[in-house]
Amino acid sequence: MVGTLFNVGMILLGCTAGTLFKRGIKPAYHEILMQALGLAASLIGINAVVQRMPNSHYPVLFIVSLALGGIIGQALDLQGRFDRLVGRFSGGDLAEGLATAILLYCIGSLSILGPIQAALKQDYTFLFTNGMLDGITSVVLASTFGFGIAIAAGVLLLWQGGIYVLALVLKGALSTALINEITIVGGILILASGLGLLQIKQFKTLNLLPSLLVPPVVLAILSLF
Repeated sequence: MVGTLFNVGMILLGCTAGTLFKRGIKPAYHEILMQALGLAASLIGINAVVQRMPNSHYPVLFIVSLALGGIIGQALDLQGRFDRLVGRFSGGDLAEGLATAILLYCIGSLSILGPIQAALKQDYTFLFTNGMLDGITSVVLASTFGFGIAIAAGVLLLWQGGIYVLALVLKGALSTALINEITIVGGILILASGLGLLQIKQFKTLNLLPSLLVPPVVLAILSLF
């Protein structure tokens, strides 16, 4: 958990620096930061898909995952519940920024592989690298949306902590194929967030989050045959 705590600490540090920076920034600079963040998120998402797709043994699984996950998320109204919850404490802009932050911090190869490497090999390289990247991202996010972005650090702690414990319990059961499929779906969700920040198309990204649960279920069922 050392690497995860470092990751969380870097996010909090970055949010603090970004919030202080925000006080002196002009609206025009906020706009360009939003555009920069949108482009970065889009590229990260595309890169995740492009890297993992050639290694996928189930080329249509991401389509099934998005479809089923979207239906579940829509039925549960995850986006609406999230927006209303965040809206009680701040404006709607934070809800959009926080959703993007959670996806950027949690859904990525380093954030998924890092806790697994830490649990199985006591190797914290991925998590330390991820922490540095998240710290820089936090400065940009907090300078645009405010310190409320730090809430995502708590989500990251639960996410990576859960993967860490799961890796200890399951050990060899976490296959490369499963990580590939989760990363592909996650990359698409990050791309959706980036397009939203660029105001190209607004997606109910949080309603698609259950898509991440479909690959583990499908692969578990397939392993029975």
